[in-house]
Amino acid sequence: MVRLDDISLRYAAAEAPALAGISCALDAGSFTWLTGASGAGKSSLLKLLHLAVKPSAGRLFVLGQAVHGARRRELPGLRRRIGIVFQDVRLLPHLDVLDNVALPLRIAGRREAQLLADAKEMLGWVGLAHRMHDRPEALSGGEQQRVALARAVVARPSLLLADEPTAQLDDDQAHRVIALLREMHRLGSTVIVATHNIALLGEYPAPVLHLAAGRLADPHEEDA
Repeated sequence: MVRLDDISLRYAAAEAPALAGISCALDAGSFTWLTGASGAGKSSLLKLLHLAVKPSAGRLFVLGQAVHGARRRELPGLRRRIGIVFQDVRLLPHLDVLDNVALPLRIAGRREAQLLADAKEMLGWVGLAHRMHDRPEALSGGEQQRVALARAVVARPSLLLADEPTAQLDDDQAHRVIALLREMHRLGSTVIVATHNIALLGEYPAPVLHLAAGRLADPHEEDA
C-alpha cells in the first residue's frame, strides 16, 4: 500500500533536510500513529504521502504506484484516492457545510444529484446532517473538524491521512474524531494519524511511526 525506501526531503534554502533516510512499509488496511515533537517531520511525511511534494531522494510508492519518478500529469488520479484531514480544517468560509463536503466530488466531475446524496450521507455519518446549511463559522471547533473529516472521506479514499486532527479539541470531541477515523479503518481504508496526544496511543493501540529530527526513531527514546 505505502512504501518508502531511503526517502529524503529537503526544502529549498533549508539548512537541514526535513526528512532523511526514511524506510518503512505500511500494509493495505492498516491503522498507524505518526508521532514526534514539533518540527520532527510529521507534516512533511504526510505531504509526501498526499503527493503535495516529491522526495528529494529515495523511492516512494503510494497505493502501489511509484511516485518518485512519476510525471505531474500522472498524479491527479492517484491523489483522488487519498483523503487528508488538516489540523487547521481549511473549510471554505463562503460555502455552507454541505457544499464544503461535496467539493471534492464536484472537482472530480460527479453528477450533482449523486454528489449531494453522498455529501449528505457523510454528514449524517459524522453526526452533522442538521448543520448542512450552516457556514463553517457557525460551528464549534469539533464540529468543523468533523466536517473536514466528512470532506476527506466523501470519495471513499483508499488512503486517509490526518494531521493532528485532535490538537484543538477537548477530550470528548477528540475521542469522537478518533472513533470516526477508526471506523474508516474498519471499513477498509489505510489510515495514518499524526498526533502529539500520547494518551490516545494507550487508549487506541496501533503500530507507531515515531520521527525525531526527520528520521525514524524508537518512540520510547527522547526526540533529538
